[in-house]
Amino acid sequence: MNTKFKTVLKISLPLVLGIVLVWYSLSKISISELVQYFKNANYAWIGLGVFFGFLSHLSRAYRWKYMIEPLGYKLRFPNSMMAVFATYLVNYTIPRAGEITRASIITNYEGVPFEKGFGTIVAERVADLVVMLGIILVTLFLEFDFIYQFFSDRFDSLNIILALAIITGLLIGLILYFRKSHSKIATKIKGFLNGLIEGVLSIFKMKQKWAFIGHTLFIWGMYVLMFYITTFALEETTGIPMAAVLIGFISASFSIAATNGGIGSYPVAVYAAFSIFGIAKEPSIAFGWIMWSSQTIMIIIFGGLSLIYLPIYNRLNPKNTVKQSPDQL
Repeated sequence: MNTKFKTVLKISLPLVLGIVLVWYSLSKISISELVQYFKNANYAWIGLGVFFGFLSHLSRAYRWKYMIEPLGYKLRFPNSMMAVFATYLVNYTIPRAGEITRASIITNYEGVPFEKGFGTIVAERVADLVVMLGIILVTLFLEFDFIYQFFSDRFDSLNIILALAIITGLLIGLILYFRKSHSKIATKIKGFLNGLIEGVLSIFKMKQKWAFIGHTLFIWGMYVLMFYITTFALEETTGIPMAAVLIGFISASFSIAATNGGIGSYPVAVYAAFSIFGIAKEPSIAFGWIMWSSQTIMIIIFGGLSLIYLPIYNRLNPKNTVKQSPDQL
């Protein structure tokens, strides 16, 4: 498979999947019903959810400064903020292209070498992945009884134990295989895992490590809070169990990586999670679309303004691109 064909697939597959999932979600609820849910929604709660989302993006922009400073560069907050919003906007067009755009912006306007800037973004993603895994583990711990009962009602206990034993055996087998194997795929996976561990450990070597960790926890706290607060926008989702909020949030978070900015996949993921708790499909899908639309509109507005204002800001405030030593920062 040549590189050009791979590139076409990477761009087209998420787009096609998004279109299919938009069609699927709209097959579960009529457009007139969906419009009615939007009309009846309480926009004060939606606005508060958008505000929490906005705070998370500001925190992400400020957190980035802690990654850049050890490299000997002082990242200006306005450029960091506009680069973050531009990243999210560009990701709606080509998945993962936003990260390249973000690194390019600080290369052009802050003098940070592209590979170093991109490296810090990868390290950020490692920190975010660790927190996401932490949220999943906390959810499993807090809602263990519900999750166990859910599977017990649908599967025989013996089958559950057998499935867990098989999964555990497969994991142990894979670990042993990858430790000894020198195949191309095994080498890539080991490299990824080693990089993941190295990225996590590097955080604790940072001069501002506790500030970085604090911002990371704040970012994800705002993510969960914006999802929870927005449930009050619809009468049908007001007061839903916290388990539904957490599982819905986790499901929706993973859906964003499936398509361009989560288009189509986000409401379907929310519907799939909420259906576990017996929440009707119509309000579940409507909530998913309201949640996705409100955050997307915010990204389009601030991402668009960022792309427009970036060259203006930097023309009015030229940067001294002389590299500083870490001791000077």
